[in-house]
Amino acid sequence: MKKSEELMKKLKYQRKHFWKVSSIKEKKEAFGFAENYKSFLNSCKTVRESIEYFEKELEKRKFSDISKNRKENKVFRISRNKNAAIAVIGKKPISEGVNLIVSHIDSPRVDLKQNPLFEDDTTNLGLMKTHYYGGIKKYQWLSTPLALHGVIVKPGGKIVKVSIGEDENEPVFTMPDLLPHLARKEQYTKKIGEAINADTMKLFFNSIPYIENKDKDVKEAVKLNALILLNEKYGVVEENLLSAELELVPAGKARDCGIDKSMILAYGQDDRVCVYTSSKAVFDVNDLKKTAIVYLADKEEIGSESNTGAKSVFIIDFIADLLKYNKESFDSSTLRKTLINSQIISADVNAGINPNFPQVHEKENAVHLGFGVSVTKYTGSGGKSGSNDANAEFNAKIIDLFNQEKINWQIGALGKVDEGGGGTIAKFMAEHGAEVIDCGPGVLSMHALYELTSKADVYSAYKAYKAFFEKA
Repeated sequence: MKKSEELMKKLKYQRKHFWKVSSIKEKKEAFGFAENYKSFLNSCKTVRESIEYFEKELEKRKFSDISKNRKENKVFRISRNKNAAIAVIGKKPISEGVNLIVSHIDSPRVDLKQNPLFEDDTTNLGLMKTHYYGGIKKYQWLSTPLALHGVIVKPGGKIVKVSIGEDENEPVFTMPDLLPHLARKEQYTKKIGEAINADTMKLFFNSIPYIENKDKDVKEAVKLNALILLNEKYGVVEENLLSAELELVPAGKARDCGIDKSMILAYGQDDRVCVYTSSKAVFDVNDLKKTAIVYLADKEEIGSESNTGAKSVFIIDFIADLLKYNKESFDSSTLRKTLINSQIISADVNAGINPNFPQVHEKENAVHLGFGVSVTKYTGSGGKSGSNDANAEFNAKIIDLFNQEKINWQIGALGKVDEGGGGTIAKFMAEHGAEVIDCGPGVLSMHALYELTSKADVYSAYKAYKAFFEKA
């Protein structure tokens, strides 16, 4: 090897391709890990379904509800069936700081409006009015098979779970697009973001009218038939729909992608890939010095608002109760110091460089699929607006840790500086004074109906999060 080559190898930063540098054993582990991850994605297409999944996992792994005040070192809390905190208590006092990984459990989708069902006067079709949730490209949701998930709360508080469209024997739903033959003025002359108006995103629900032999002129007969079918299946009336949470998601399962099956194509990987890998990491930790916490937050896609979003007091209240549970002082000053002493990974995906649209990325600072988990110092837009911008010391500490543990990692940024941008939960966590950095796998087609990840990066994220809990 020439001296210049030796120096270059020694001094230059270079991403390491997982499939090139990993052992056969590790490659097999990545493929095996992906199978369980795909099963999780298939079961958890909504926030509530994800929380229900983790309730079962926590029971199976003998975690205790922190409010029951037992003496186990594995505890959790679930709030409003929308978010959760999972903790494994370490040897050091909690007040010396915790290692916390926060990821968001919600994904972009299309919701039904509060009063959704109506019969169209022109076509006599039964339709549902919708309202999209989070940053979507509206045109992607048209003319695709959709499943209906959610809950309806009946009088007295009884919850009825809804899931229609996932089983191949069940019907699916759709919002038909305009045919290209008639789209010249209505769509082709408009900007892509304006071609589809939200009011045109109406769901086709049914088409057969209720027929009464004695009454040949039943008003809203198609709508009535829809209500009859809902009543027969779920025992509900239209008023119950006004308070329901009903969501449309792509119908179908997570699939391997690529002839080598090295990638995963599925709905909701932003950010359930981090939800799954961080939770699996905390389930698998051993011999902890610092307490490890996984926080699964709702509402990130609409700004982390609400009583289940990262802006709420939920995680602060949980850490206060964790101090009390561990028989430590839990006064306001101790709680603040605990947070300031803590280290936090905002586990969220980053935009992988797309070879079909490379112009929006800067390849030296972009995330490349198959090269490991991304360490992202800042997100935001323009001049780092809406970003945490991690301290150099913490950034270097995380990189050193990943190097020592032989974890595939890479730096990443969310596109070119003036191309656009976006934020994560990191800035809200940093408001508590902790050290915070973004870290997660790269994703292509983010916020689309089907997002693409590399099995190498998914597995690397799990290893990175586990190492953070055990070694940081």
